[in-house]
Amino acid sequence: MTRNRWSDLDRPPLDAGALRKALVRDGGLWTGVEVVDVTGSTNADLVARAAGEPEGLVRVAEEQRAGRGRLERSWTAPARSGLFFSVLLRPGEDVPGERWGWLPLLAGVAAATAVARTAGVDTSLKWPNDLLVDVGGEERKAGGILAERAGDGAVVLGMGLNVTLRKDELPVPTAGSLALAGARGTDRDPLLRAVLRSLEQWYGDWRAARGDAAACGLLQAYAAGCATLGRTVRAELPGGATLSGEAVAVDGDGRLVLATEAGVQRPVGAGDIVHLR
Repeated sequence: MTRNRWSDLDRPPLDAGALRKALVRDGGLWTGVEVVDVTGSTNADLVARAAGEPEGLVRVAEEQRAGRGRLERSWTAPARSGLFFSVLLRPGEDVPGERWGWLPLLAGVAAATAVARTAGVDTSLKWPNDLLVDVGGEERKAGGILAERAGDGAVVLGMGLNVTLRKDELPVPTAGSLALAGARGTDRDPLLRAVLRSLEQWYGDWRAARGDAAACGLLQAYAAGCATLGRTVRAELPGGATLSGEAVAVDGDGRLVLATEAGVQRPVGAGDIVHLR
């Protein structure tokens, strides 16, 4: 029999019908679940369709050929080796626009909670929304999150999570996967259900609190799971500037607060963070 990229028995396909039955319900957030074999980017797909779709649409790809992460980085992985999906959200008038920046951090908390519970892998967060796991005593990035405004009051929230990626398949040495971190199970179906249910709960609480991350417990949960806090870091800022210091807090707007050697506390709202120690 000819072997192709879809015939890996250790990587069974997702069942869209079963996922819809488990997740779509009256009064719930999720209104539809689509699973496609291949696409360029699930985020790009939903951004293009946002004006004509209701909140709660979930689009999952077994393989992405033009997946994107933060700072326009590419995200590629073998077919069915992870979870690659995007969701369409409409915070609406319930949440002031300046608080929408919490959405990718919220998704990080939701995913880390679900992964720990379902796969038995302790997952921490690198500010703002990288998912870190321990592989052989080293911190490795196993997932990332990208939020994009899509017009018409919509936000598309995308997530990529390496599940069964093997060592020889890692795109860079600093990458990891749940399997390499010793996951007790790598079935993507229950993992995706758990992540989406956790996301639904956190999003509902955050929206009910009008985006107040402290009032709904999101700020505290994020700080508790953030591996960046307490570390000496370098912030590589937009425009090429850098800022170094100890990461001492996440403020009410989701910014990382650095205490510099000059004794000044500086909030960082965008950029790439490098853990120095």
